Amino acid sequence: MQYSADGQSDGTATVQFPQPGFLASVFRDLGADQGPEPEGAAGRPAPGRPGAGPAGDDQSAPGGPSDPNSADPSSADPNSAAPNPTEPNPDDPAVAAHARAAALTHHRTLTVQAEHDRLADLLRRAALPVSAMDFESQLRHYEPRPYPADGPGADEASEPRWEDFAPSEPAAAGPEGGASRRLLDSGYQRELAQARLTHQRALREWRTRRAEAGSPAADESRRAHEAAEEARARAVREYNDSLEECRRAYRLAEPAAVESLLERALAAAETATQDLSAPCRAVFRPLTRTAVLDLDLPPLDLVPSLTGYRLAPDGDIVPVPRPPADRATDYLRLVARLALRSLQAADAVDTDEILAGVVLNGWLREPGAVEPLCLLSVDADRDALARTRLLPPETPYEDRDDEGVYADAEQDEALVRLRQLGAAVTPDPYARTVVRPAAQAGATVPAAPDLSANEFAQLVRDLLTRGGLAEWSVRLRGPAGLVATGEGSPGSALPGRWVVWASRDSASVGVEQIETLAEAVREESADRGLRLTTGRFADEALDLTAEESHRHIHLIDGDGVRELARTHLGLPLAAGR
Repeated sequence: MQYSADGQSDGTATVQFPQPGFLASVFRDLGADQGPEPEGAAGRPAPGRPGAGPAGDDQSAPGGPSDPNSADPSSADPNSAAPNPTEPNPDDPAVAAHARAAALTHHRTLTVQAEHDRLADLLRRAALPVSAMDFESQLRHYEPRPYPADGPGADEASEPRWEDFAPSEPAAAGPEGGASRRLLDSGYQRELAQARLTHQRALREWRTRRAEAGSPAADESRRAHEAAEEARARAVREYNDSLEECRRAYRLAEPAAVESLLERALAAAETATQDLSAPCRAVFRPLTRTAVLDLDLPPLDLVPSLTGYRLAPDGDIVPVPRPPADRATDYLRLVARLALRSLQAADAVDTDEILAGVVLNGWLREPGAVEPLCLLSVDADRDALARTRLLPPETPYEDRDDEGVYADAEQDEALVRLRQLGAAVTPDPYARTVVRPAAQAGATVPAAPDLSANEFAQLVRDLLTRGGLAEWSVRLRGPAGLVATGEGSPGSALPGRWVVWASRDSASVGVEQIETLAEAVREESADRGLRLTTGRFADEALDLTAEESHRHIHLIDGDGVRELARTHLGLPLAAGR
């Protein structure tokens, strides 16, 4: 509708056609002649141009703008974008295959990333401190449970009173508001009815209990409760008595008691990583007061071997391997934390200081392998464990921009602390490079070759200090033996100052070693020298010590060592193999 300047309608209407060519189609349907249309008008081409009809004015021809089946771009929806010939067609089979390959590559990379995240979580949890599983923490305490009828929730012995259940009356709205106004309060009436029901229920239950108080069923229930409580108290007493008996046996260094306590502590230390199978077994040798721990290491495939996947130009999904050194480092980091955790558990539980040292061997047991592989071995005495903080004080796992989530093996805190304890660690676990165990606990009665370096030093010290040699000081110590000095009181079996050279080998000791010991005695200004070996002495060495110039040198062979162990320690030592 058209409007004049004063805002009134002038009686004419303006019609907006939805699309070009609409007016021409209306005229055609009415049979009217169309006038000439300006060239370039919207919706119809000029005569003689492509798309015009044979007469130049027939817009109903196939392909014209008025044809509903026409595919001419000029008659298409103006909001639809024209296809770009440079963009890939999603309906193309090659493009669809490439998209599927890209999605699969991304999915596989996420799976590898999940493996890396799990390893990082294991590294974090394996370094958590363990609680000491000593005897005090294992004691049980008995707390009696009251009979339900005598508990704090039991009703009063007296009859329930209505005053205890009656609701509080509502306040009067005004001076005229009295009892009649309270009776008209619907909320108060509902509370009053509910209180009466509760009072009647409590009164009924009280009368029922009073009637059943002296019944045989109630007496039987009370007797059953008292019997159950007595059984609980007896079980707690028996457990604590057995625990105290184990503690006495532990203080006497009985192997079964020491091993039981150690394995409880080791099992408790595994609670943080229950999803990781790494059991640790303990064997105690009373001869040297040393615990030998056998730790089962996790499988090698626990550490991811890939960083992810990439899509090759030809459409293949190609795995991206990690550097072998990085993978070996990550495995050793995890192994080092498991070893430190076991050492800490053994050290924390030994509150009575029965252990003189701990030997830990890490074994890789692969399916189908004939024998396990030793990838890690630690030989630490009590003093070394006390001086070393077994676990890092800060978070052992950090995200670093320059190194990612993996640190260099030389700077890893757990590996550094293991090396401070003199641990032997394989340089490449994936090449199955083994290390020599510091000690093995296979035989019940160990021989000298079965002992570790610390164990052999402890054995020699115990034998000679029991014989009267005090103020023991180790000068040199190695896997094969030690050199030490000691001072014996004048009234003891070993008076004066001594230089001791002890070794464990099967080769015979010759004259050269006797001469070396005599020279060391002179340099130390000692009175005597002692050459101890688990093997034997050559005849020339025996003849030399019989001479006057070397009579201050004393010899003890393998048979003598075993006799001293039986005499002074009361424990056997097997002959060397």
